[in-house]
Amino acid sequence: MKAVEQIKYPINKEMELFEEKFKEAMLSKVPLLNRITYYIVRRKGKQMRPMFVFLVAKMVSKGGFEDRTYRGASVIELIHTATLVHDDVVDDSNRRRGFFSINALWKNKIAVLVGDFLLSKGLLLSIDNEDFDILKLISVAVREMSEGELLQIEKARRLDITEDVYFEIIRQKTATLIAACCAIGAASVGASDEEIKKMHEFGELIGIAFQIKDDLFDYTDSNIGKPTGIDIKEQKMTLPLIHTLNTCSEKDKKWLINSVKKHNTDKKRVKEVINFVKENGGIEYTIEKMETYKNKALAILNTYPESQYKSSLLTMIDYVVNRKK
Repeated sequence: MKAVEQIKYPINKEMELFEEKFKEAMLSKVPLLNRITYYIVRRKGKQMRPMFVFLVAKMVSKGGFEDRTYRGASVIELIHTATLVHDDVVDDSNRRRGFFSINALWKNKIAVLVGDFLLSKGLLLSIDNEDFDILKLISVAVREMSEGELLQIEKARRLDITEDVYFEIIRQKTATLIAACCAIGAASVGASDEEIKKMHEFGELIGIAFQIKDDLFDYTDSNIGKPTGIDIKEQKMTLPLIHTLNTCSEKDKKWLINSVKKHNTDKKRVKEVINFVKENGGIEYTIEKMETYKNKALAILNTYPESQYKSSLLTMIDYVVNRKK
């Protein structure tokens, strides 16, 4: 059984029902909108975020939950989808998960409006059902995601990023949404504030490990669907590079910064940068950091009794740090 199927196994029925509820949540009176949202549903990814919501809810409540959990998962997915549609416009990207992006098929103006529509649908789903605690958790996540993106843009211009700033960027950009999924899973089944906070931290740790793993892909030669060296070409400061910049000589540091700033489209130079980072311990250091976050997440999970839902979350952590793409 593939890792994702294994993770999903204890919540298969819930995920099927969720898909129906998610489709309903996107309905509109505008035929064009329905055509676009139908396209969005058809090209769905692995749906890791709703899986986090359901598995945490089940683990915390020892197996049971109600409509509130489905709404929590739908809100996350609606708002996450809205941010992806907007991201593709911001990045001028024509592809998403192997399909054409919304802006590639329907142009930017429509894509921005569709993103706004999905965002408002998510907000109203919470407001109409008075799920204000869930709404607050997702709203904080959206604010942090925007701040993280802007902080990264600001720092990329100067390439003066420290490790602390790097972790703040990935916490906001990537980890905050997974943290919200786990916190919403717990909140949807009436968990205590302390437990919601604990699950939020758990999600944040996994999210950071997930992003560090993504950074490592830039330095691998395997076929992972993402070209090697793409972060360097885009002048993104990732952990292997930051660590190398902080530990090498001034002369090498100048060469590295110059390479990323002025020669980031030169394939030969990009390869030289990748090799320099590898030879100077950037990869080993990054793997060590990823393992630290993984172990912290495991420590939180191990405070819960054994269950099939806990087992799935353990598999999820393994999947995050060992995935090939």
